Amino acid sequence: MLSLTNKRILLGVTGGIAAYKCAELTRLFIKAGAEVRVAMTKAATEFITPLTMQALSGNRVHLDLLDTEAEAAMGHIELARWADLVLIAPATADFIARMTHGQADDILSTLVLATSAPVAVAPAMNQGMWSDVATQSNLSALRERHYHIFGPDTGEQACGDVGPGRMMEPEQLLQECAGLFETGHLAGLKFVITGGPTREALDPVRFISNHSSGKMAYALAAEAAVAGAQVILVSGPVHLPTPNGVTRIDVESAIEMLQATLDNIQAADAFIGVAAVADYRPQQFSAEKIKKSSDQIELSLVKNPDIISEIAKLKQRPLVVGFAAETNNIVQNGREKLKNKKLDLLFANNATETFDSDTISVTVISPDAEDELPTANKNVVARKLLQLISERLNNRQ
Repeated sequence: MLSLTNKRILLGVTGGIAAYKCAELTRLFIKAGAEVRVAMTKAATEFITPLTMQALSGNRVHLDLLDTEAEAAMGHIELARWADLVLIAPATADFIARMTHGQADDILSTLVLATSAPVAVAPAMNQGMWSDVATQSNLSALRERHYHIFGPDTGEQACGDVGPGRMMEPEQLLQECAGLFETGHLAGLKFVITGGPTREALDPVRFISNHSSGKMAYALAAEAAVAGAQVILVSGPVHLPTPNGVTRIDVESAIEMLQATLDNIQAADAFIGVAAVADYRPQQFSAEKIKKSSDQIELSLVKNPDIISEIAKLKQRPLVVGFAAETNNIVQNGREKLKNKKLDLLFANNATETFDSDTISVTVISPDAEDELPTANKNVVARKLLQLISERLNNRQ
């Protein structure tokens, strides 16, 4: 069975008779492990009710561009960042034309413009409308913008005509959507990824740590595994499930993380250091709980090993990729880390905006360029970052 485990699919329904198929499509997506949210045009509600789509998806259906119930009334932006994939099904000739010309006068057309996730279109219309030169021109423009066009099928239509224009069946659309994620472009490669925080013990009950949730590392591990890589995830303490197909090694301290990384780095093609490793650890560990005996206490700290630098020093080193979570001068500080630590790539982000967030914006820094990726959910960003890493690996070979 096809898997869309943990994928976030935004289903956009427009006003065509094929809208009735979206009920079964939603059911199939959820059965395959996806989370589904639905946005509908006003015309779509004439063919299938929002209540039906809400009951099947388990989420409130989005109908209005200016939604006062959404946080800061910017629901379309939140939806655009949330999605791993936007699927417009059915996509009428009218909506395809509006997409082509960048109109943004309802919730669905607006979020298509706002999202950085892949957008797929499942056309559904009369065979004459499908064959018209204007429709074909619009579809060519969407393909040039890297939109995915699924279908249409050929057959008997609701109006009585026979020809191309029928929306693909839900089972076919499920396969097409799953195929967008199962790329296999990392097949045969080994990735070692560190993620989460480390904990540096003071005594049996206290430790020094940070706010890292591990979500970015886990997104990278999940997407690398889907793309066919062998993935070893060395994880500090987090409350996240292990992604499918990923080997997870749990550690606590920076020293433990370094050792686990060195134990597994042999024959690795790429190392991605995402973990928020504590820079310092207590010089001494108290075997008993430190008692509250005075108004002040002094702690002596010593520097932890820099895991990314240690991997970069290896004689047989993999491609070394770092993350830099900064609070100011993000690009400047990131470029200094890239140079000082002798990294191949570095992904810099604003630390204060990403703790426990499902979205992230990243600046990609290489020795000769910088490229800023727009804010999107971490799985979407992870796929883009892995594509850049894949290109670097191909260039090395």
